[in-house]
Amino acid sequence: MRTSNFPASGQLHQRGFTLVELMVAVLLGMLTVLVISQVLVQSETRKRTISSGSDAQLNGALALFTLQREIQMAGYGTAANPASLGCKLSGQYGSTGTAFSVPLAPVVIVNGLNGAPDTLSVLQARPRSVAVPMQVKEDHAKTGVAFVVDSTQGVSVGDMVVAIPETITDYATSQCSLFQVTTDASDPVVTLTSTRVPHTVANAWNQSAVFPTGGFPSKSYLVNMGNLSLNTYAISATYNMTVTNRSWTNGTVSTQDLFPQVVNLQALYGKDTNSDGIVDTYDETTPTTPAGWAQVRTIRVAVVARSAKDEGVNVTTSQPLWDVGATDTITGPTTSACHGASKCITLTVNTIPNWQRFRYKVYDTIIPLRNVLWNS
Repeated sequence: MRTSNFPASGQLHQRGFTLVELMVAVLLGMLTVLVISQVLVQSETRKRTISSGSDAQLNGALALFTLQREIQMAGYGTAANPASLGCKLSGQYGSTGTAFSVPLAPVVIVNGLNGAPDTLSVLQARPRSVAVPMQVKEDHAKTGVAFVVDSTQGVSVGDMVVAIPETITDYATSQCSLFQVTTDASDPVVTLTSTRVPHTVANAWNQSAVFPTGGFPSKSYLVNMGNLSLNTYAISATYNMTVTNRSWTNGTVSTQDLFPQVVNLQALYGKDTNSDGIVDTYDETTPTTPAGWAQVRTIRVAVVARSAKDEGVNVTTSQPLWDVGATDTITGPTTSACHGASKCITLTVNTIPNWQRFRYKVYDTIIPLRNVLWNS
């Protein structure tokens, strides 16, 4: 006789999860999700910090590269005669336009107050060929329409040209004049030839108001600036490095943002005070005479870039430092001991809201004024 191994009908029992087991499972699941979420949040935060730091490094490096490239070429054409450095370059677009005057110098530094960012103006010639000085052979009256010169080699219609007196006795009241080359084949007097540089008043840049009262006597000279470059670099209120330039087409001034999260720009003149070819001191004092400008051989620049990410907590405890070495003579900005025997200049960033919640990087270099060095 066979017997069954199954329980009798009605004796089958089913067992599931108890309430306690379900609560423990839910709790473990929640803890797992919480841990994973925390790991993801920390990972994303670290990723954003690293990405933000990389952006700051890129912006700072590009800002410094741009300044270095511009300043290296500063003074081309204008530094051909060191005796003219510092002359006031005057220009005006249109009879009702606003006249402007800038020093005829490679680089002009305007110091920011109390550690605020400096402003750098860089002047250079950009001719189609070469910027060869042209000596004026005949007296040119204030209302004249053409210069008679020894040679107009390299000059083309539309070029911007600077007229410079042979001798400047007072640089505070000196006047060098900016005009644009024109030509009119119907009239030999105002036709561009191998010895004549016309600048008729039909062109908006050619305003007699920018010429000195006595005009330009013979032995003055002209410098062909071509597509003149006068760029001013600054830091905007929104912490962008900007460049401001003037259009030689219509005389308007425009400002363009270059690199974001650049919060400070500081610069110093490197001067050779004893004419031995070696920079002796760095200072903030803008020269006022040709002798003073001739001492300026380099420009020392520091750029402070900031990470874009607000960390939410203080991650920076002190303002960034500009290490200027142990032996260089610094006049003007306050220095303090740092990094052992070195001296440092404190770069102001504490005027930025919540400045301690950002990270900063300093980029600096010394830029030789090549055109000044070659002409010396």
